[in-house]
Amino acid sequence: MARRWTPRRFVVLRRIRVASCALLVVLAMILTFGITARKSVALSVNGQTKTVTTYAYSVDGLLRQQGVKVKTHDLVDSTSGGQLRNHAAITVRSAYQTTIVIQGQRVPFWTTATSMDQLLGFFEENRKQAMKVTVDVGNVYNQLTGGLVINQAGPVTVVADGKTSVAPNGKLPAASILDSKGIVLGKEDRVSVEHDQGTTVLRVQRVTHGSTQRTVPLPFATRTVVDPSLAPGQTQVRQAGVAGQRLQTIQVTYVDGQAESEQVVKEETVAMPVDQVVAVGPDKPREEQNSGQQSKDTGKDSQQVQKTPSPSPSSNQDSQSSTAPAPTPAQTKPPQTTQPTQPSKPDKPTTPSKPEDKPAPSPAPNPSPNGLWHASVDLAQTYAGGAAAQRGWTGSEFTALVELWNRESGWLWYAENKNSGAYGIPQAYPGSKMALFGANWHDDAAVQIDWGLYYIAQQYGNPSTALQYQKQHNSY
Repeated sequence: MARRWTPRRFVVLRRIRVASCALLVVLAMILTFGITARKSVALSVNGQTKTVTTYAYSVDGLLRQQGVKVKTHDLVDSTSGGQLRNHAAITVRSAYQTTIVIQGQRVPFWTTATSMDQLLGFFEENRKQAMKVTVDVGNVYNQLTGGLVINQAGPVTVVADGKTSVAPNGKLPAASILDSKGIVLGKEDRVSVEHDQGTTVLRVQRVTHGSTQRTVPLPFATRTVVDPSLAPGQTQVRQAGVAGQRLQTIQVTYVDGQAESEQVVKEETVAMPVDQVVAVGPDKPREEQNSGQQSKDTGKDSQQVQKTPSPSPSSNQDSQSSTAPAPTPAQTKPPQTTQPTQPSKPDKPTTPSKPEDKPAPSPAPNPSPNGLWHASVDLAQTYAGGAAAQRGWTGSEFTALVELWNRESGWLWYAENKNSGAYGIPQAYPGSKMALFGANWHDDAAVQIDWGLYYIAQQYGNPSTALQYQKQHNSY
């Protein structure tokens, strides 16, 4: 028997159909989301590459999922930018700190280079006429790879103990190359790598110490005594001065036999200085002038006494006054007559104000032994050229970086915008942001440059984009 149609049955069937359609839509959306959100990307960490399947939306999210910790100076590159897309390639390179030498100034440098030759090449990439840069090998022996290789492309010239030789296999750490040459390093010996006319040079400098002594003269003082037996203005040396002597013991540091620096380790006085005694005659002309002036004043005083009227005996007061002793010239002399003989002193000194009355300039900070302290423009740009090349910013990108910071600060480490408070070469606002890369951000150009490159990479991706924005808004 067929079911009869009723309004209630119609409503139930319609609800079932609506629920079924909604379920199908949800399932379709979930399936579409799963297909589109699921990504297959290539993740490379320090040369180790693997394919990763993820639902992360961003590169940061992917790295967190994979447990990859990115430190401040590490470099992260993605073919899809900050967002994560299917088939993207993400490269993470861990940075380590070495020491470079520019114009004799030792500067810590964070790098991701895989060889000494590559690190030197970073500085030559952007600055064809760059200042000479060398790399200190001493602090890269502890790399996990067993030491940074010297030259992946070819041979290395080894200079040590006055001899020059060639190591054919540059794809070795410095320690291995030196061992192959039978070169044993002392505790303080220096090892560096440099480029010399297209040749990679591994140089060993022997450091030794010696002791020497030096006599330093102690100057004598001069004492002056007045001798009345001498004529006015006459001088006579009564005792000749004799300089003393101080003996210094000095420790000298020699580099390849040449004295580089010295330090006083002991100091003692072996002979005390003898003062020189000079006798001078009395200044009689001045005394005679003073005595003449005094006699003149005395004459005036006597005249004032003679002009004093005699007392009248007409009253008791007058008689009492007449019996009183005669006043002295000092008592009878009018007050104005005493002023010339005793010149009054000024209420305030006429000497210049004391130094403490004026604000003292702040003392210049001591140069940092490890940093780009108060760098010149050329020195700062040389450093920035190597740091930018590590990020792939060469050619037009580095040109854009130079123009950007020329517009912002003129590449001056102390540049400060009085209106906004922006500070330093990259004009960080506030300047204290740069403390992320070093506590000496106020004076260290290397810290400022490292932070500035990091900021550009995070905000704009490259210097060209940052420069275009700066031209439109007069800030970036």
